[in-house]
Amino acid sequence: MPISSDPRPGHRSRWLLVPVMAAAPALVVLPGPGHAAEPVPAPAVSSQATPSDAGADLTDPGKKDIAMRLVSSAENSSLDWKAQYEYIEDIDDGRGYTAGIIGFCSGTGDMLDLVELYTRRKPQNVLAGYLPALRKADGTDSHKGLGPKYTRAWAVAAKDTVFQQAQNDERDRVYFTPAVRQAKKDGLRALGQFVYYDAIVMHGGGDDPQSFGAIRRNALKKAEPPAQGGDETAYLHAFLDARKKAMRAEEAHEDTSRVDTAQRVFLNKGNLDLDTPLSWKVYGDPYRIG
Repeated sequence: MPISSDPRPGHRSRWLLVPVMAAAPALVVLPGPGHAAEPVPAPAVSSQATPSDAGADLTDPGKKDIAMRLVSSAENSSLDWKAQYEYIEDIDDGRGYTAGIIGFCSGTGDMLDLVELYTRRKPQNVLAGYLPALRKADGTDSHKGLGPKYTRAWAVAAKDTVFQQAQNDERDRVYFTPAVRQAKKDGLRALGQFVYYDAIVMHGGGDDPQSFGAIRRNALKKAEPPAQGGDETAYLHAFLDARKKAMRAEEAHEDTSRVDTAQRVFLNKGNLDLDTPLSWKVYGDPYRIG
């Protein structure tokens, strides 16, 4: 697949794996010498996923695939989230390498956890030898002991179905399952579950001022979730308001279009079950599922 870079603010991902489709070409970014790349608008891209029944939660396979595509539209400017297993790059956000389907980082521990899981399942793999360097890099943005050889090894590993499954499982363990579990406790349907999931993907599940936990606490100061007798729509608006504030506190996330022209659009339409068809924009680029 063609590869191009995208320096737009808030765009974690970095290198675009652009599917080639005759009917609906994806984004092509054409950087000129000495100039920042500018996106060339593309037609909306349709998913082949089969719409799930109304009322299904985000663990339904069809709904979950929709969630992955929505995140990928913001993270990778592509609905083809399965093309991102091989992605790896340092995006200069202080977290070292960012890689894979959900942005595992060498500086935050989740990449280390992933490679350790892969090595437990398949001890003889091309990434196992980098575990000592990953342990030293944890908590830093260091490339020491990693570098180009490591990124090439990652691309090789990404073709291994064992590594792909490890990425899926770590995504679920660290991000998807905790988000959906908390959303269900708060009485939220599929849209709210996705809103939580996307927030944890970007901000992490910790307790710092820009984390998912802090965003949720700030939302609870403004509105009650359905589980506490509140209105679901009002609560989700409060959550998205708090999410935007957290995003703007970090330069890399100051573009809030994944909230403004995606999640908020679904919410304003009353699509609390995240039913298809779905149309949205991220960074001004149009997408469609269904």
